[in-house]
Amino acid sequence: METVYIETTIPSAYFERRSDSKTVARREWTREWWDNYRLHYDLVTGASVMDELSQGNHPDKSKKLTLIGELEILEVSKAIADIVQVYLNHFVMPSNPATDAIHLALASSHKADILLTWNCEHLANANKAGHIRRVNALLGLHVPMIITPLELLGKSANE
Repeated sequence: METVYIETTIPSAYFERRSDSKTVARREWTREWWDNYRLHYDLVTGASVMDELSQGNHPDKSKKLTLIGELEILEVSKAIADIVQVYLNHFVMPSNPATDAIHLALASSHKADILLTWNCEHLANANKAGHIRRVNALLGLHVPMIITPLELLGKSANE
């Protein structure tokens, strides 16, 4: 079974309340994948995801935490922190906040097959894929596929 690292935007999208068409589509694709296909994968997430979702006052906070509460939680160790620093030094991810770098480091070091995200600016971005591959190769790290639930469903945005 393939391993999927669940990034913060996935539980956030699952409970998204905004009603613009783009957001509604992402919510529906996320729910379709989570409700119908997640059992075909081993799911993991990071302690940083739990931390991000625990911060602040936002709608459905407890539901988001409950949604991923049963997943294996990968901790940020010294080795992960060192990988994050390399990512920041090589401008793979922005330093403020460094959470995207943490997600990538956890998924890469734990050899997740897929990093599932709606973060298309810093993670699921074809323009960053080559840079991520090169830096992970320098570090001797696995490179997960970094994709959205839509891609994992095998659909296009027009469906």
